[in-house]
Amino acid sequence: MGAYAEHIKTVCSRFDKALEDNQFESVLVYSGQPRVDFLDDNAPPYRVNPLFKYWVPVTESPKSAIFYRKGSQRPTVYLFQARDFWHAPVNVPEEEWQQYVDLKIIDDLSMLTEDLGSDLEQAAFIGEDFAQPVSDWKVKARNPQALIDHLHFHRSIKTEWEVENLREANRLAAKAHVAAKEAFFAGKSELEIHHAYLGAIDFRESQVPYNSIVALNSHSAILHYDVYDTVPPKQIRSFLIDAGARYRGYCSDITRSYAYEEGFYADLVEAMDKAQQELLSEIKPGVNYYDLHVSMHLKVAQILSDFEFIKGDAQSIYDKGYTSAFMPHGLGHFIGLQVHDVGGFLKDDKGDSYERNERHPFLRLLRDIEVGQVFTIEPGLYVVDQLLEEHKDSADINWDKVDELRPYGGVRIEDSIVVGADGNENLTRDAFKELGAE
Repeated sequence: MGAYAEHIKTVCSRFDKALEDNQFESVLVYSGQPRVDFLDDNAPPYRVNPLFKYWVPVTESPKSAIFYRKGSQRPTVYLFQARDFWHAPVNVPEEEWQQYVDLKIIDDLSMLTEDLGSDLEQAAFIGEDFAQPVSDWKVKARNPQALIDHLHFHRSIKTEWEVENLREANRLAAKAHVAAKEAFFAGKSELEIHHAYLGAIDFRESQVPYNSIVALNSHSAILHYDVYDTVPPKQIRSFLIDAGARYRGYCSDITRSYAYEEGFYADLVEAMDKAQQELLSEIKPGVNYYDLHVSMHLKVAQILSDFEFIKGDAQSIYDKGYTSAFMPHGLGHFIGLQVHDVGGFLKDDKGDSYERNERHPFLRLLRDIEVGQVFTIEPGLYVVDQLLEEHKDSADINWDKVDELRPYGGVRIEDSIVVGADGNENLTRDAFKELGAE
């Protein structure tokens, strides 16, 4: 049995249990459709419902749907292909997944409702329903939270087919990262580097899973920077790129930091890379991800001490809250069909959730680590003046050293990890190694 065959078998089983536990006989998963901007007649790029592409690797067919009856082990895919002289038809090549579904081509949503008949009224509907005729459909329930929570909890454990797609997404992104690095050392602007990234893998901007962060010098301290200056700075110091790719609907998310010249910042990047690798060795089934996050803070604290940013040992630097000023975001997040994949706060498939930690409110993952999970590890260290204001009177902080880092912005390094029973797979590092780039 191939990887996709095993995957859809798993998906069917997960939906069977979710439907049973929540007293539904069937489900209709709608792919979604473009949403027109306010006071406009044009829609931004369409993004498919993640639970639709969980079943089949179809990401460019709005107004499609999947109907699944509990216990049937075979979904019906209503693939919408409009009779439309304004747009190019959606190309859905023949692939393995089509052997495991009942595929029906429709060009009007009335064909779906007529085919399902009264079965539609008994189905749980999952998807956006902002537009007619979908908003008028009579269904048993719309986006029932308990059903969605059940599915999201189990989605954290990836099938082998999902991991294969994530590997390829990392390969694509690594290739693009190499091109971006070369453009940086060639003295290009942020926008030119961004174009080099997209061009290396022949991606349109709408095809990347999130707005790429392409930050030179002090822009590296802006956590979600996406402005893209068109002129390179007079003095090039540093480069932080946080960018990914998609493959069959699955996402990669990679961050690298580079120094233009040897020296203080290059040494800091090397220290952060070493700390990140040490952290990766702590990833084991049964360890709580929050504990990894704290371990990361202690490693950042040690770097702050070693580079004389702050006086004191690592534990005292962390205890006094200094690390949160230099590293405000979480250690990482689940990744898969979504960049920030779901289920990071769920305790179980009943919807019980962990409360966000007051000390580390931006951490997106609080679960115990399990075999089959895929998540990112992304420690960082930045000069963020807004956060440092809280400590402006501290004698522990070497403000001259902070000023030395300020023109460089900051450092972040991010890999995606597949948790194994006997060791973990680093999707990101492996992808770079295949290219001979790391």
